[in-house]
Amino acid sequence: MIIYGKQPILYAIKTCPWSIEEFYLVKELPKELFSQLSKLDKPIKRVDNKKAQALAHGGNHQGILAQITPPQPSSLKELKEKDSLLVLCEISDVGNVGSIFRTAYALGVGGIVICLPSLSQKAIESIVRLSSGAFLHMPYGVFTQVFDVLNELKNANFTLVGADMQGQESVERYQKWALFLGSESVGLSARLKHKLDTMLSIKMEHHFDSLNVAVATGILIDRINYAGKH
Repeated sequence: MIIYGKQPILYAIKTCPWSIEEFYLVKELPKELFSQLSKLDKPIKRVDNKKAQALAHGGNHQGILAQITPPQPSSLKELKEKDSLLVLCEISDVGNVGSIFRTAYALGVGGIVICLPSLSQKAIESIVRLSSGAFLHMPYGVFTQVFDVLNELKNANFTLVGADMQGQESVERYQKWALFLGSESVGLSARLKHKLDTMLSIKMEHHFDSLNVAVATGILIDRINYAGKH
């Protein structure tokens, strides 16, 4: 898997250097950065900008790319051992998914369940970059059937929480919880909401009724965590 850009690569060097296979450079790097690369004793190859653009799928590679061993997805059995999960229902925008991974990792969520027909290698590479590298350490799995996931989590004694404009604002303490999040265009389906234990919403001012799903996720995670500590 290819990652690119200074910050994601620095994060990989710092936190999971064993996953790096080789580096690709388009231009000369500052001595300090080049020294960090050299200390890993990994191959460093020079490539032209055309090759780099192809590897980065047209993204802003900042003159540095790396081939890494991608993190392996977790099984649902493994994810059920966590105390907290996010379940992303048909959220396909890689910018939102990357931001959600970054926020969830920073706020201590145990893992992320992605419910989509598939997740391409190109999408994963983008999520790694947009999550500032958090994707490399956050347990995750990709599953096609959200209702199968729901039933498995219910049987594992998770409290199933949904994000919805019509939910309640107060948050109770949950021993194990899974927060279900729908896409901004569709949200959670009525059938899915019917099977969840509770729905949470975020009160908004100025007659405004929309928050970016990644922003809303951070607010709700913080509220759930806060309720669990008081």
